Amino acid sequence: MCPVDGGFAGPHYDRRTVSASGVPAPGKVPSDRIRNFSIISHVDHGKSTLSDRILELTGAVDPRLMREQYLDSMDIERERGITIKAQNVRVVYRDHILHLIDTPGHVDFGYEVSRSLAACEGAVLLVDASQGIQAQTLANGYQAIEHDLEIVAVLNKIDLPAADPDRCAKEIEQVLGIGAGEILRISAKTGEGVAELLDAIVERIPAPRGDRSAPLRALIFDSAYDQYRGVVSSVRVVDGVLGTRSRLRFMQAGAVHDVEEIGVRAPDPTKADELGPGEVGYLIAGIKNVGEARSGETVTDASAPAGEPLAGYRDPKPMVFCGLYPIDGDELPELRDALDKLKLNDASFTYEPESSHALGFGFRCGFLGLLHMEIIRERLEREFDLSLIATAPSVEYRAYLTDGIVVEVDNPTDLPDASRIDHVDEPLLTATILTPSEYTGTVMELCQSRRADMQRMEYLSPERMELVYTIPLAEVVVDFFDQLKSRTKGYASLDYEPSGYATANLARVDLLINHVPVDAFSTIVHRSQADVYGRRMAEKLRELIPRQLFDVPIQAAVGGRVVARETVKARRKDVLAKCYGGDITRKRKLLERQKEGKKRMKSIGRVEVPQEAFISALRLED
Repeated sequence: MCPVDGGFAGPHYDRRTVSASGVPAPGKVPSDRIRNFSIISHVDHGKSTLSDRILELTGAVDPRLMREQYLDSMDIERERGITIKAQNVRVVYRDHILHLIDTPGHVDFGYEVSRSLAACEGAVLLVDASQGIQAQTLANGYQAIEHDLEIVAVLNKIDLPAADPDRCAKEIEQVLGIGAGEILRISAKTGEGVAELLDAIVERIPAPRGDRSAPLRALIFDSAYDQYRGVVSSVRVVDGVLGTRSRLRFMQAGAVHDVEEIGVRAPDPTKADELGPGEVGYLIAGIKNVGEARSGETVTDASAPAGEPLAGYRDPKPMVFCGLYPIDGDELPELRDALDKLKLNDASFTYEPESSHALGFGFRCGFLGLLHMEIIRERLEREFDLSLIATAPSVEYRAYLTDGIVVEVDNPTDLPDASRIDHVDEPLLTATILTPSEYTGTVMELCQSRRADMQRMEYLSPERMELVYTIPLAEVVVDFFDQLKSRTKGYASLDYEPSGYATANLARVDLLINHVPVDAFSTIVHRSQADVYGRRMAEKLRELIPRQLFDVPIQAAVGGRVVARETVKARRKDVLAKCYGGDITRKRKLLERQKEGKKRMKSIGRVEVPQEAFISALRLED
């Protein structure tokens, strides 16, 4: 335990350093006593644990109510041990107000990080002292540099036996240019060094700049929906004062609303009369449509509005698409309501109605990545008690037709006929992979098998490499991350960002069951992989589709060419069971009649593919 003043003292913190006395109420705090900062890092490097220690050290939470991952409010966050939504909290430390924003670490939720950084003047960059710099460490560090934030670099988990803080400090100095002597060393688990970190935040991170007498300008950096109170927005006041009796104009949406309640999260919501420049809090204005309080919206006073809105955010663009269908068709209205409600809490996914011959009516949904897709699906099933089928994930292609029209295709069945297509472009990613040097060959082999082009390769240290590739998004969305982890025994890390489009030789593979195309199984793949995919799906469906009274052909076709075929053999009734002898012509007549019946049945029979077959065939991990 850390015996320093403000750290652990026995089983409890010594709170002599933590005093709320003399700290003015919200709205009255001088700007020079406010510090706004985010905690950013790679996934699982200890952001939420550090937030817990800061809450304990500053006395923000009653020790009897303290729990792990205190700021992670969703059950799914605590179960998976990851942060999905950015959370903010106001704490008091040595007569300063600290606004802490805990951010997600997974690459799929990078948009949450960028929104949080826009509300801060500084960032605590957390690095695991046993793992060193990882891909998301770099991505989030560069984001903080782009936002011109003061970075406080911290090595966490120094209590682990495998920790090597000296090597990690050299990596940070080499890659991000932060002097090894400035890097703090802490253990968020035991509390060692956390008090020194808070001191460094107060000393190094600049106070917010804002004009109290200027017209009100406040930035909404997150919104959530409460079924009783409407939209609850997280706001950062930049100029002016946000008061409870204000009538507000939302500058981008053009809507006007009266303030119902403002306050701060400490960490429980606490009402306040006003919020001054540099302060972070929440705003409730009776808004029922979350579109009027989008992230990046500028709030100003309706009677004395500001001239210019603040710089907002670009809307996150979906990268992965899939169809979501209720197993029971009668649950379609419930699915629509569930998507509406979830959209209010997570504005980053999109959905629109679609129908499938095989699955009925459902919705085409767009996500930021595979984990985002998995989280949304799990929340729909858990929070709204729905049973869903998800089609195979796909990406958005651009088909250039011979008549000059460009068609955006996020559903394989929407790809125009090959005779009308001039060429098809697919989305690319710039992927940054950090791996121990011994696995470099394995990683390069994996990337080359996924049509990736190397951009650069460099050593971060004698033991660690950074590889940068341009790789098609379609090659990443299925199992690239799993393969990368398994081939490097979990040591490699991946970060990616969109990198435009490029022309590729693509083809749509259709699956036909009894000569009828089943749209749910269609997919777009590189032409070199079409035969392999078609063969694999045909073999899989042969095992899943139950036997009928006639042979069922399963074919995989590219255009008009069949590339694979399997047959589900017919169940055969023993029509000779009652023939104990007698003339052979009678047996032949019965067999011929059975053969004619099967032929007639095959020409008019429909094969019902059971739901279990769809679920098994479309399972992501396969």
